Amino acid sequence: MIAKPNTSLTTKPFVSKSTWVLVFVLATIFSSLKAQDSGKVLWYSAPAKEWMQALPIGNGRFGAMVFGNPFKEHLQLNEDSMWAGGPDWEDTRGTPENLEELRQLLREGKTTEVDSLIVEKFSNKTILRSHQTMGDLFIDFKETGEISNYRRELDLDQALASTSYTLNGDHYTQKVFASQPDDAMVMELTTTSPKGLNLELSLSRPEDHGKPTVSVSNPSQNQISMVGQVTQYGGKRFSKPLAIDYGVHFEVRLQVVANDGKITAKEGKVLVIGARKALIFIVGNTSFYHGDSFAEKNEETLSQITPQSFESLLERHISDYQQLYHRVDFELGENNMSHLPTHERLQHCKDGGTDLGLQSLLFQYGRYLLISSSRPNTNPANLQGIWNEHLEAPWNADYHLNINLQMNYWPAEVTNLTELHQPFFNLIDRVLERGRKTAKEQYGINRGSMAHHTTDLWATPFMRAERAYWGSWIHGGGWCAQHYWEHYQFTQDKDFLRNRAYPIFKDIASFYLDWLTWDTKSQKWISTPETSPENSYYNQEGKSAAVSMGSAMGHQIIGEVFDNFLETAQILGIEDELVEEVKTKKASLHPGVVVGKDGRILEWNEPYDEPEKGHRHVSHLYALHPGDDITENNPEAFAAAQKTIDYRLEHGGAGTGWSRVWMINMNARLLDGASAEENIQKFFQISLADNMFDMHPPFQIDGNFGYTAGVAELLIQSHEGFIRLLPALPPNWKNGKITGLKARGNVEVDMSWKNGTLEEVAFRSPSDTNISVKYGSSFVDLQLRANEEIQLNAMLKKQND
Repeated sequence: MIAKPNTSLTTKPFVSKSTWVLVFVLATIFSSLKAQDSGKVLWYSAPAKEWMQALPIGNGRFGAMVFGNPFKEHLQLNEDSMWAGGPDWEDTRGTPENLEELRQLLREGKTTEVDSLIVEKFSNKTILRSHQTMGDLFIDFKETGEISNYRRELDLDQALASTSYTLNGDHYTQKVFASQPDDAMVMELTTTSPKGLNLELSLSRPEDHGKPTVSVSNPSQNQISMVGQVTQYGGKRFSKPLAIDYGVHFEVRLQVVANDGKITAKEGKVLVIGARKALIFIVGNTSFYHGDSFAEKNEETLSQITPQSFESLLERHISDYQQLYHRVDFELGENNMSHLPTHERLQHCKDGGTDLGLQSLLFQYGRYLLISSSRPNTNPANLQGIWNEHLEAPWNADYHLNINLQMNYWPAEVTNLTELHQPFFNLIDRVLERGRKTAKEQYGINRGSMAHHTTDLWATPFMRAERAYWGSWIHGGGWCAQHYWEHYQFTQDKDFLRNRAYPIFKDIASFYLDWLTWDTKSQKWISTPETSPENSYYNQEGKSAAVSMGSAMGHQIIGEVFDNFLETAQILGIEDELVEEVKTKKASLHPGVVVGKDGRILEWNEPYDEPEKGHRHVSHLYALHPGDDITENNPEAFAAAQKTIDYRLEHGGAGTGWSRVWMINMNARLLDGASAEENIQKFFQISLADNMFDMHPPFQIDGNFGYTAGVAELLIQSHEGFIRLLPALPPNWKNGKITGLKARGNVEVDMSWKNGTLEEVAFRSPSDTNISVKYGSSFVDLQLRANEEIQLNAMLKKQND
């Protein structure tokens, strides 16, 4: 029971209501049970008391966290371009002479000195601009009494957040969704009470260090609006205050429509009295997308949607959403715990139990979150997707390029959401355009481009760091380039390869050609100064150091960029001096995968000891995942990768969040389903909040996306030049089926398995293609005809053979 304070009212007998009320309530219950039985619903028996219990909705750009409070409802509003500042900051700091000074100190073994100098010489600004909340919508319901039959849910199949309950014998419902085709959030409130709905709506936004940045306009047409400019008076530069007093301009506008009752808009609030049903339309836009016309855009949107019915808007929203979501379906045995609220199911897992239905639900939740936070022509999903309640978010809710942004998009191709990759490419194109200036002015490299470890809305490529071990890394552009190659691999889109990917490969490869230096000790080209993201080692003085004369990850990424550039040139028929130069330097590049005397892969060029032996980053296994150089066909490196993981875990590695799910992906590549099962269990035990958001802590959405990618990687792999089926099936996933996964080569795959063994598999492609398939010891070559399906049994034989 949920009781509003200071009330003496009690629930009236339900049976005293009219027959149509009974029908209304039963229809609502039936709808909820149907959604619950589908296994695609997060549901709760109480309102959210805190942000990490609220439920996310979004249309890619615009969204909210829905609390479901029947007395004081709260929608915390979000938009992906809510940033302070602008693109006007200087791009570079440091000179080519500074770079040579650092390299000379490294040759002399003065790594401690380099750690401080690299930041002093090259770092520009740090811990500055954060993605920000757009504000809050509060709905103050005037009814009092006791609540029963309460249910709050997020239906992943319809991207619809709902709340229903009985108050004083009357039934109330709330439904809200974020529509991409209509670019708005739409809420429907209903009641069976003869008195109708009685409520007050208001908008607000937190103050920025005591400096209000928003104002509420004079209402008209049953509207209120909140306009303002994003600032960040709590900004810093090198731990010193640096107030940012300008940024993106924005407006949130709300309109209420009802066919009965009375609606009054005054003093920045909308009052609804006596309406049986009320529709609330919420729009929000910024100057980043629309220049000075963002308010006019809101007005235009409202004029188009407010005459329409809730049902028609919902139907259009569901149709748009399901065109993406329904491409993949996943089931693991019986979903026999779906009758329990999601938080109780999660607690069962935290207590050591297993819930396979919740594991499959979390996979689809990751796809839901990507659809809801990344659509064509939006900004990419940031460190929190789009859902952020802060003015100064943890880690700024920005774009970290040393795994976090990339992990957000690991599931895009394999789980059949390829269009959602576009915002990633749009941002990185902008970053690398600016990165040409950084490469030239900071490092004296006149051709090509690069990016450091983090960026934001304004596509900054330069170094932003207070400490070398996390900020001086130079391979943000190189790692991101992999995604362009993966997109081509999965789609076979040669126009994309020629016009979008090749220019990126050319720029990054050109930068690396001029960045590499000749190492007289190894007689190889090496990358220096280098770091291994966020880790450190003991130098020859016995002190902790971060910067080195080369690192495994750096050389693995450079080698991958060279390989992808050369293969792209071959596909496109390009033969020029740059191709020959890359071939020559690649042949003498320091290897990225070196097995040390203890059987582990070296993290740096030398076998250093490290202060944190269980470090959460396993950067030297980039070549295992997300790279593809370490495979079963390289037994020494394959075994060394496993030993490297074992060593990390023995010393407390992986931890929570994104680090734990990265381990699941690596378990998959090592064909180790048993370890994957253990890490999945651990992820559920220590890394998930009640609303199933990944708690690193704090909240980082990359763990959700990395988990979804990891599940796909356990079921299908295609990075070795063939399609490997059920490569690392966890032992407790005995029975299941999945449809619509994608393999490289633009091949769609359906599978079912029973008692841990493949039962049947089907392949489809939109064009004629040849594929090779492996399951267990069976291997087969197939010819696929465009839009024709081939079905095979467990022996990889055609069903009718």
